[in-house]
Amino acid sequence: MTATQETGAGTRLVKGPGMLLVWLYGVMSVGAVSRSIYQIATEFDRAPLAYALSAVAAVVYAFITYTLVRGGEAARRAALVCCAAELVGVLTVGTWTLADPSAFPDATVWSDYGYGYIFIPVLLPVTGIWWLRRSRATVASAS
Repeated sequence: MTATQETGAGTRLVKGPGMLLVWLYGVMSVGAVSRSIYQIATEFDRAPLAYALSAVAAVVYAFITYTLVRGGEAARRAALVCCAAELVGVLTVGTWTLADPSAFPDATVWSDYGYGYIFIPVLLPVTGIWWLRRSRATVASAS
């Protein structure tokens, strides 16, 4: 291990569970980006809030994917903040779609806590937070 890796600057996030997270975030990025582009381009006036929220989810997924692949301590911290924001978004939108379904004439990625995506949208940030905190603890204990 090099000195850079020991100080955390070279923290590898794409190992073990991190590789699965990158794969899942990558798949969710592609799905959310393509879905939101299509919906915004063809039927935005039907459900603008839902489609805009799907686009936000796509940006969040893409950013987290990028930071996980990039690695390093700064990327780990940025991904951790984004995963926490993503979890707040999923819980907020999920609750909102259940409490006031009329506000969402069409589903978002985060509707019903990600029901349409087998609940991956609510499980992914929890797993991401766990992995990112664990990867930091591993680097700290190795120093």
